[in-house]
Amino acid sequence: MSNDQEDPKSGQPGTEAEDSEGSALAISDGESALSLPADGEGLAVADEEHLASEVGVEKYVHAAFFAAAILAAFLGGKLLLSLWNNLVEWPAAVRAVPMLLEYTEEERGSLTLIIGAVLGLFTILRYYRRPSVRSWATSVAGELARVTWPSKDTVTNGTIVVLVAGAIATVYVALLDRLWSYLTNLVYGA
Repeated sequence: MSNDQEDPKSGQPGTEAEDSEGSALAISDGESALSLPADGEGLAVADEEHLASEVGVEKYVHAAFFAAAILAAFLGGKLLLSLWNNLVEWPAAVRAVPMLLEYTEEERGSLTLIIGAVLGLFTILRYYRRPSVRSWATSVAGELARVTWPSKDTVTNGTIVVLVAGAIATVYVALLDRLWSYLTNLVYGA
């Protein structure tokens, strides 16, 4: 038994088929196909695999946000320290806010790092809670998860080819340079 139906997401024609014994269900959208047992047990396995892949992608999204928070904290702390040190050297700022001089340079570094960490964490959490940013980050991580990375042998062979080709090109250009230099000296008698 086979039914031709339109996929509601893509608007493309899809196909559902059941074998003669009614034991399997195959769903195709023209580009990919999914085959599941008719008893629904395969659906649970497919859901678990999908969930596992989503969790795999989510951990990369969380790691990226964590790394962004650390980077934002570090850069925020350095920016605040630079600003504070510049204000200390400006006499008008010191007269207006004499408290700028109360801390040593080492204490300023610690304070600005803490303030930068709080500001960085607040900023990243704010972006993390936005659904549009989360969906974008999840889709980027999902695409990166689908990338077929080259094997170690492929990378090694490619690197060797590039190094050998570069060496040959260098020798060729050096020989041509010597030849043209020799010919120029013969013609112009330098």
